[in-house]
Amino acid sequence: MPIISLESAARHVATGNHRIAVVGTSGSGKTTLARHLARRLQVTHVELDALHWDSHWTPSPTPIFRDRTAAALGGAAWTVDGNYGKVRDIIWARADTVIWLDYSLPLILWRLSRRTFWRLITRVELWNGNRERFREQLFSRDSLFVWVLSTYRRMQREYPPLFARPEYAHLKVVHLRSPRSSRRLLVAVARSSQRVAR
Repeated sequence: MPIISLESAARHVATGNHRIAVVGTSGSGKTTLARHLARRLQVTHVELDALHWDSHWTPSPTPIFRDRTAAALGGAAWTVDGNYGKVRDIIWARADTVIWLDYSLPLILWRLSRRTFWRLITRVELWNGNRERFREQLFSRDSLFVWVLSTYRRMQREYPPLFARPEYAHLKVVHLRSPRSSRRLLVAVARSSQRVAR
């Protein structure tokens, strides 16, 4: 499937009701972009982490996670963020657009560090009573830093072949390589939405 330009993406997203999946390495800003897009387009935002993690950082059983995901994405228009392979078929079959945040590894690690320390200091609640914990994030094999380092290159290899699969030929793919591109997309979507509304 063709990867469309930022300008084409903005025009496409701003016209009509769309179902947009935002993917990318942990810490890339998927949730932030999906939330901002949902706000601008006045559609529902779904965060897969909130559906996947039960209390005490217990992963929901796969059948339940799939049921929750299918129910959350039952509407006519939405944005969703997350990389969970166990529900990808549900999401991508219903989506019409995938936005891939493909930033450099140093930038990802910097953004992840900033986010993690903010969460640790503020003790902000994430999903279902869960909060990030110092030991797990910095001194554990479950650390997101370990996860990013071990999966970053793999994701870069795996996404293009996934986009090329026949069952996903209906998707428009937007490949963003920097936060600046993401900001430009949001600005362009806002402008296109205003023109459409006139």
